[in-house]
Parts: sequence; C-alpha cells; structure tokens
Amino acid sequence: MSGNLEKFTETSKKALKDLANVSSLDDLEQFRIKYLSRKGEITGLMGLLGSLPKELKPQAGQLANKIKNEVKGAFDSCQAKLKSSSTVVSGPLVDVTLPGKTVKLGSPHLITRMIDELLEIFGRMGFSVVYGPEIEDEQHNFIGLNIPESHPARDPLDNFYIDDLTLLRSQTSTVQIRVMENNEPPIRVVAPGRVYRPDTVDATHMFMFHQIEALVVDEGVSMVDLKTTIDQFLKTLFGEDTTWRFRPSFFPFTEPSGEVDLLIRGKNGEEKWIEVGGCGMVDPNVFKAVGYDSEKYTGWAFGFGIERLAMRKYGITDIRLLFENDLRFLEQF
Repeated sequence: MSGNLEKFTETSKKALKDLANVSSLDDLEQFRIKYLSRKGEITGLMGLLGSLPKELKPQAGQLANKIKNEVKGAFDSCQAKLKSSSTVVSGPLVDVTLPGKTVKLGSPHLITRMIDELLEIFGRMGFSVVYGPEIEDEQHNFIGLNIPESHPARDPLDNFYIDDLTLLRSQTSTVQIRVMENNEPPIRVVAPGRVYRPDTVDATHMFMFHQIEALVVDEGVSMVDLKTTIDQFLKTLFGEDTTWRFRPSFFPFTEPSGEVDLLIRGKNGEEKWIEVGGCGMVDPNVFKAVGYDSEKYTGWAFGFGIERLAMRKYGITDIRLLFENDLRFLEQF
C-alpha cells in the first residue's frame, strides 16, 4: 500500500488497540470523543483526502469508509457489552430485585450529524476541511470579500460588532480569504462553522446558525464545475430524484451569482421552492485582494445553511426546535 495511506491504517490499528483496553462506560465515552466525534481522528481521515494524489483518492475514500465502519462496529459491540455487564460495585445496600437504572450515553446532536454527513460527502469528492475564527476583523468579513463600506451588509444594525473593527463573523466566506492568503492554487476546500446575524427569531431564522462554505480555485474552472458539484452533492444528500434550480442573484464576492433552490413537494401534491444557499464565480476583485492573478485563475464558491439542509432532509418545520434542547424532539433522531 502506498506510503500516503499509512496514516489511515495506523489510525485504524491505534483506535482498535485503544478500544481493546476500554473497561468502563466512562473510558468508552472518552474513546468516542477522541476517535468518532466530529473532530475525532477517524472522522478526520476524510479531511486528508484532499491532500492525496488524484489517483489515490478513490482508494483512500473506500479505505476511510471501511475503517470508519470497522471502528464504529467495534465501538457499538463494546458499548453493548459494557451496558449488559454493568453492575453496582459499591455504595449502600441495594435491593437487587428492583429494576436497574439504564445508563444513557446520548447521541450526536442533529446539527453535528448533518455536519459529519456533509464532510463525508465532500471528503469523497476530494475536498479538504478548513476552519476559521468566529471573531473576525472587517478585512476578512467584508473588505477582502469586495463588500464596500456603503453596502447594507456592513450596517452595525445587521451585525454583532465587538468594537469598531471587530465583529462576530456573519458568514463562513471569511475562511475563503484566509485560505487564499496562505495558499497558492489549486484550492479545493469546505469550511463548516457557526455564523451570527441579529435576525428576528422565527420558524426559519436564528441569530446564530451554521453554514458550510466551499471554494475551488484553479486554472480553467467554470460554472459547469460549480453546477456539477452542486448537483452531485444535493442528490447524494437528498436522493437522485431531487429537483433543484439556479436563480440569478447578486453577491459582492461572486460574479455571476445565483441562489440555489430546492423543490419541496407536500403531502397533498403542492410544490414550492425553498432557498438553501448562494453561489457563483469568485469575483476578480476578491482574487486581487489576496494577490491572485485573475487572468490566470478562476474559481467558484457556494455557501449553504446547514440548518436549512437538515430541515429539508428530516421534514423539520421550525428551526427553533434544533436549539431548544427538548429531548422529546432530539431523541427522534
């Protein structure tokens, strides 16, 4: 096997070895956090795919999925074994004829599950995963993204400013600038994370929500690449019968720009379009801000609301349900 894939097998062996030494539910939870959580080592294997040579990506993707399934299967078996064998070993005298107390380990939140699913899809498509700070400066949140001072998006009433030059980021597009400032093309990344806008809370809006941003920069990149990627992504997430469309729009950092709408079919046959994100070709002024030659390179970007994707996938009608921590709702997933 290629040396490039050694980390995959080493991580798998290390995880299974550590799991063999787990002897309690507390130890098992620490194992889950280390290896199977959103930032765990097994999940992180998907993020390595983008750094591998093109010819190794299919093999690496299959290997990463195999390792994830093997470790998850071993984890589930260990969990079942520990739950079935757990007994009271200390404390006051207990009437053993009474029903025991079930230990609840819980499960990943629906948003966490959706982020994991999105990263797995994009990992198989060759994207690397990057993250950026949630407290941003105006250079990365606005100026580098070609958003002039007169633009309504920079209004203090539409942002959470910390001081005159610092704010909670209003979009994950800020990560685009940071990636391009520190890397030369080709670039193929996705950036998930929280964003903040002082929206009035209702069934479809929150003052804090999650986005996933994608950015591709290389020579010869076109709208065809953008449309193909979105089509493959949406049909992988929602199914092959998914219907979607581009709708012309405007964003300062892309030109041309578009909105992405999903066709939602109701139980009674009614249909309506729901917007899930924006996209477009990277504006030359954005390339100028990071020192790229816009005559040589082209690129595209899109940003999707993760809550909106989750609501469409699971038939959720009110975004507030995702944040109220009502177990009657969360335990359904």
